Amino acid sequence: MKMGETMAQLGSSLAGIMFVWATMKQFFPDFLQDYIMRWTVKLIQWFKPQMEIRFWEKNTDRWKVNPAYTAIETYLGLKSTDHARRLKGDTFGKTEKVSLVFSLDESEEIVDFFEGVQMKWYAGKLVSHKKSISYYPGSDERRYFLLTFHCKHKKLITTRYLNHVIEAGKEIQARRKQQKLFTNRASSEWRNGRRDMWSNVCFDHPATFENLAMEPKKKEEIIHDLMTFTKSKEYYLKIGKAWKRGYLLYGPPGTGKSTMIAAIANLLHYDIYDLELTTIKNNSDLRQLLIHTGSKSIIVVEDIDCSLDIAAQRNKAKKDEKEKKTSKKKKKKDDDDSDSNEDDDDDGVE
Repeated sequence: MKMGETMAQLGSSLAGIMFVWATMKQFFPDFLQDYIMRWTVKLIQWFKPQMEIRFWEKNTDRWKVNPAYTAIETYLGLKSTDHARRLKGDTFGKTEKVSLVFSLDESEEIVDFFEGVQMKWYAGKLVSHKKSISYYPGSDERRYFLLTFHCKHKKLITTRYLNHVIEAGKEIQARRKQQKLFTNRASSEWRNGRRDMWSNVCFDHPATFENLAMEPKKKEEIIHDLMTFTKSKEYYLKIGKAWKRGYLLYGPPGTGKSTMIAAIANLLHYDIYDLELTTIKNNSDLRQLLIHTGSKSIIVVEDIDCSLDIAAQRNKAKKDEKEKKTSKKKKKKDDDDSDSNEDDDDDGVE
């Protein structure tokens, strides 16, 4: 008898045993049920020692993309170039220099190795067959990556290996990242969260610290300060402070303030959010805009001195409006009192 036929018969036997157990377990005491189930699980694991971890593309709310999924997709893209037989191609980079990047195609499997241990990755897709009306094409498709490995390597996989995969994927994403310049819309135009709060275009500015006109010593000080900041996330967390850094750039128009911002963005590979305060009605709107900015980005507030004048004008306008409302209420009250006095006089006439 062949090995495949033997395993097939064994699988059928186990399935039959589980069916009988599901029928008969009601006649066994609870402690005996637990004992039998524990040994049944051990028996199944002996014949199938593989473990599986599934990473879905979307979180449970089905709107937000799972960061782990995108990091794994990027990591496997490098592996799939040499080992997979079917790939997906895409482009990245700035307008003058576009590069090709590959990723694992659907229903494709590749093998990876880490510290001498073998594991397999599979790119799958779950399609819902329920009949439903959706305004969003493809919303019934759920993509995932399935990681399979021997159960004896569980600790290695769930700690060092997966951390290695996620960090490597994020590093590759950072190198490939297309920087963007965001500009906030007026709050009256907001409809669908971040998508409508900020409009964006690709940021492609040639300014760097190498071609920036500045005293060499001052330039080195700024670069050192920026790089120290980027490596100090753990320190900020340790002392309980927000991981952010502020710079005040001042001077007449044309002295290089915008060029300096572009050079900083290109050095750190950060996006830029150009915050226009004149379109913001109140502190609540400002808070919402800041919440919907991306991590590792530069928030620019231009002409902040003019914005302060606008804030003062708004406060004055609010004060005038309040005084106007108070005056109207007082006038209405006086009119009501006058009408009441006239009614009293009419009641006294015979």
